[in-house]
Amino acid sequence: MKIVSLEVQNVKRVKAVTLEPSPDGLTTIGGRNGQGKTSVLDALAYALGGEKLAPTNYRREGAAGESRIRVETDDGLVIERKGKNASLTITDSTGRRAGQKLLDATIGRMSIDLPSFLNANDKGKADILLKLLGIGDQLEKLEKEEKAKYDLRTATGRMAEQKEKAAKEMPWHEGAPAAPVSVSELVQRQQDILAANGAHRRLREELAGNERRLQAARDEIANLEARLEDARMQLADLEDKVESGRKTTAELVDESTAAVEAEIASAEAVNERVRDNERRAAVLADAADIRQQYDELSREIEAIRAKRAALLEGADLPYPGLSVEDGKLTLDGKAWDCMSGAMQLVVATAIASRLSPNCKFVLVDKLEQLDADTLREYDAYLRENGLQCIGTRVSTGGECSIVIEDGMVAGAAAVEEAPDAGEDFTIPDEV
Repeated sequence: MKIVSLEVQNVKRVKAVTLEPSPDGLTTIGGRNGQGKTSVLDALAYALGGEKLAPTNYRREGAAGESRIRVETDDGLVIERKGKNASLTITDSTGRRAGQKLLDATIGRMSIDLPSFLNANDKGKADILLKLLGIGDQLEKLEKEEKAKYDLRTATGRMAEQKEKAAKEMPWHEGAPAAPVSVSELVQRQQDILAANGAHRRLREELAGNERRLQAARDEIANLEARLEDARMQLADLEDKVESGRKTTAELVDESTAAVEAEIASAEAVNERVRDNERRAAVLADAADIRQQYDELSREIEAIRAKRAALLEGADLPYPGLSVEDGKLTLDGKAWDCMSGAMQLVVATAIASRLSPNCKFVLVDKLEQLDADTLREYDAYLRENGLQCIGTRVSTGGECSIVIEDGMVAGAAAVEEAPDAGEDFTIPDEV
């Protein structure tokens, strides 16, 4: 469906305007601000889009004649809204009547309100494209999964960095033993040495006693000749004992406990260094484990992104190079705000055309934001694809198809308004 002709009378700021748009390419309605050019576009959108696009002030202020909108399409439809209530009449090429549902089935909302897409935020544009491709739910699921993995990876990476930083700040003692020193073993060694030394002391004391008794015996022999035999026997026995004792004690060497005592005194310091090293090693092991988790999450994220890319590559895109990255519409990897004005219009028009494939036109207000070169690029795209655009522009230059002044086509003869009684509606010819 394309627009063949448009007639508007007494709608918003329009007094009387007739327009026959170019069948392909761009038709620009120009004029200064407040002259009625946007009112022409609003009237066309209302006629085609229905009550949801009805202007707040439909009837031109001070108009004596009736308000009327008449649209003809290339598939033979005649759409009219007229009278105080803007009653809708749709007639097809055979003369049969139809209603708004016929238009709604053919004309998409974007076609009659392209700025709604152009002015949408990044997510809004992406959602429209994904809905069109029918992969929005799948892509949303993948994006949520990717975000969850990404957030987890970020937290994991931060944790690994914190662990590694903490390990670097912890004390480390070169030469410290790998395991803590056992104080109890050292104490036991000390007790064993003390016990052995005690045994040695008792042997020495026993030797001293025997020596004293030996001397006493000798003295008694000298004094007690009568008991000589007995004393000699005792003497022989004691001599044997002394001899044995001397041989035994001569081989004894007392071991000092000073080294053990020093080890006991330094054991806690050594063990503290060992514990420091163990704690640092544990933190480094945690960091390595977390870093491994981070790497695994990175691989999972890349796999999700590959799935998303494959999903989009397999989709029937309305324009080559379109994609959705991080929830934003992109073209050949460029974000929306990095596209030229002409390319933004081209992309929006391509999406609108795909959403409503039988609707071959779009309406765009405020084309003054685009320079002449951009308009020419956009017009070339429309002609190449057999599409039609009707837009408005604050300009009176040669790029305008018509120029509106005071609610009429510039240069047209003044309109003599007809009363509401139903006299024929007449629009002067364009100049």
